[in-house]
Amino acid sequence: MGCAPSIHVSQSGVIYCRDSDESNSPHQTTTISQGTAATLHGLFIKTDAADSIPSVLTYQSRYPAAPRTGSRKERRDPGQQSCIEAETQTSHTSVKQVSSAELWLGPMRLTLDPIQVLLVFAKEDSQSDGFWWACDRAGYRCHIARTPETALECFLDKHHEIIVIDHRHSRYLDADAVCRSIRATKPAEHTTILAVVPRVASGQEETSVLPLLHTGFNRRFVENSSMIACYNELIQIEHGEVRSQCKLRACNSIFTALDNCQEAIEITSEDHIIQYINPAFERMMGYHRDELVGKELTELPKSDKNRADLLDTINTCIKKGKEWQGIYYARRKSGDSIQQHVKVTPVIGQGGKIRHFVSTKKLCISSDNNKQIYKVNRDEKSSGENTLTESHSFRHKNRRKESVDVRSITSRSSDAPSLQNHRYSSMARIHTMTIEAPITKVINIINAAQESSPVTVAEALDRVLEILRTTELYSPQLGTKDEDPHTSDLVGGLMTDGLRRLSGNEYVFSKNIYHSHSHLPVPVTINDVPPRIAQVLENEDSWDFNIFDLETVTNKRPLVHLGLKIFTCFGVCEFLNCSESTLRSWLQVIEVNYHSTNSYHNSTHAADVLHATAFFLQKESVKGSLDQLDKVASLIAATVHDIDHPGRTNSFLCNAGSELAVLYNDTAVLESHHAALAFQLTAKDNKCNIFKNMDRTQYRALRQAIIDMVLATEMTKHFEHVNKFVNSINKPIAGEDSNSISEGSDCEFPTSIRNSPENRILIRRMLIKCADVANPCRPLDLCIEWAGRISEEYFAQTDEEKKQGLPVVMPVFDRHTCSIPKSQISFIDYFITDMFDAWDAFAHLPNLIQHLTENFKYWKSLDEMKCKSLRCSPE
Repeated sequence: MGCAPSIHVSQSGVIYCRDSDESNSPHQTTTISQGTAATLHGLFIKTDAADSIPSVLTYQSRYPAAPRTGSRKERRDPGQQSCIEAETQTSHTSVKQVSSAELWLGPMRLTLDPIQVLLVFAKEDSQSDGFWWACDRAGYRCHIARTPETALECFLDKHHEIIVIDHRHSRYLDADAVCRSIRATKPAEHTTILAVVPRVASGQEETSVLPLLHTGFNRRFVENSSMIACYNELIQIEHGEVRSQCKLRACNSIFTALDNCQEAIEITSEDHIIQYINPAFERMMGYHRDELVGKELTELPKSDKNRADLLDTINTCIKKGKEWQGIYYARRKSGDSIQQHVKVTPVIGQGGKIRHFVSTKKLCISSDNNKQIYKVNRDEKSSGENTLTESHSFRHKNRRKESVDVRSITSRSSDAPSLQNHRYSSMARIHTMTIEAPITKVINIINAAQESSPVTVAEALDRVLEILRTTELYSPQLGTKDEDPHTSDLVGGLMTDGLRRLSGNEYVFSKNIYHSHSHLPVPVTINDVPPRIAQVLENEDSWDFNIFDLETVTNKRPLVHLGLKIFTCFGVCEFLNCSESTLRSWLQVIEVNYHSTNSYHNSTHAADVLHATAFFLQKESVKGSLDQLDKVASLIAATVHDIDHPGRTNSFLCNAGSELAVLYNDTAVLESHHAALAFQLTAKDNKCNIFKNMDRTQYRALRQAIIDMVLATEMTKHFEHVNKFVNSINKPIAGEDSNSISEGSDCEFPTSIRNSPENRILIRRMLIKCADVANPCRPLDLCIEWAGRISEEYFAQTDEEKKQGLPVVMPVFDRHTCSIPKSQISFIDYFITDMFDAWDAFAHLPNLIQHLTENFKYWKSLDEMKCKSLRCSPE
């Protein structure tokens, strides 16, 4: 140890330790203490200077920050690899950087900061050394206090999570008094206090821990100077009491949210004893919290407006662990009855038993309720409380979409009777209208059925009506899957149009310079295809066809060559009544308007989607469901579906205020542009107009089918298309199949299901959607290449968003931090699996599902190896 050779004491009593082989630099001198004697972890220093050592010492951990002016260090043996810094309590300390622990309180993410430990030992010995070294090993910030006064002072300053008090020598330190003084403070509510007690002599009876618990200690530690024993004890406390206390502290934020919630909240025990009500509940019911907490619900007065069996119905439902919601009349403290929309949710606790019931209550707006609320608010204002009126709160916060009785609507303006009567008249006319929308018919039928239904059925139908009145019937509620940030960003980036950013950052890409046929070289005929290209195209009817080989041999222009072969196989020229040269010219115009600079959305992607579309059209179930117009529309839609794609998402264009976003009102911006531009380029030059010889009626039908399919590739309606396909195609076919099996029929698919116009539309949409995102179902090497290309395009978008100061719609796609395997896992799990299961059930595609399963396992294996790139080798 370097400081042993030279000890110096100043006249003021400050003790210095200096290595004998070091210079006189002030940073090589350590201030140890003041006093007559000091023992610092094995180093005994004696002096006749000042009268006492400091009461509190702060010890620096193993890896201190850069030395500061006035800070002194003691260097230990290099074998111990430890540097200790001793300072007074008021000194500024630096601690070892310890990563914060992540905790979860239900769905709430918490962060546990590095632990602080206070050691209260009147005298330094091996036991205090053991705990200090244990703190150093665990990365805890540690303080040592010598007296009760400094212990309390230090705790109030630092708010330690763990306090270790020496309970072995009462003549040196009254441990019980120290514990009680700390426990009397507010910060000690969430602190764990450990008593170090002496070993029990052999043959002596073990003492009870109850006196310690009554004093305020949480745990007892039988003296053991082993650093590992002390370390194990501290680690157990961290993972037990400290983390539990962290979660309890977080409950304060939850209660703050409840206290500021505009909805009335009531929490009861499993025995219906009221445990909590929030201020909104107090305002609604007229009670103070102290008047209700601890009482049983049965003690409160009931309204006589409820059905006699309603409470029994509610209790029967919630005791089964099911949520109940419906209309309930409650009686306020004043005796008035108010109508509420109530939702009671059972909370499952330990042992899988119901431990609490949470009731959320909202006022049903009516004239009577308005009067009661007005009275409540008038009373509150007269008592000096400045609160928002309940009528205002519930009018704006109640999101339940319920029908409104026009007779209960009252004008808030008492001096405008004519306006009030006019409103009554208008509302009455609305209710007498005959609206023939299908959803309206359904709601009217359910409303009629409720009138003669039992209570339980009527309540269930009420829930059905609430769901039907929403606008997003097919969009799922984002739940467990999207907790992953990769899924959240994919959903946010692909299924929304972004947040409109009103600024000067208008994004403009190279438009209005579209290439027409006159700018292009004369294309080759199908008979003039070079041998290398012809050889690659020999395998184009296989799902394992390598589109990247075709991209290479065609110099990044695979669409013309693949399109010529596929369109010829499907007789597209014959259907359109156009020449092969016109078709070749059209394909070349379309391909040249794809951006070859895009890593993903280029003509290779279009050719890949065209290949998948042709493959699907060859399946028997698809062939039997679609006519020739459907097939031609599918091939054309696949060819043009991403034409002039800028390599940026709809959200980006909307946020950037692009001209296209303005033109299409931030709705399906790119998909609308792709469809419109395809028809504009086709009609612009007669030499490439493949539609010029078609019958007008047939052309209109073909055009509508193409547009519908291109728009179906927009992801905001992804779940709508998939769910409609499942409900209208998969389920009826499954039902017919089961009937056919039971009746011994050989009929493969019912014609009425597969050939109806509505279902043909659903099949076309599903076909192009699956073709558009079929990359995860390709052979692994192709899947990996596509994953790299789409990731690079998203990386480029994130780079540009940061550069232009735009909202970053997919933050996880940062090229420096992104995990490509995680992004692929999220995409497959959230978007691909269910859709291809449904498509496979209809089209029978076992080879694709096998590839999908294998590819998913590949990405999972990379993720488990913590690999963020496309390929990794195990270490």
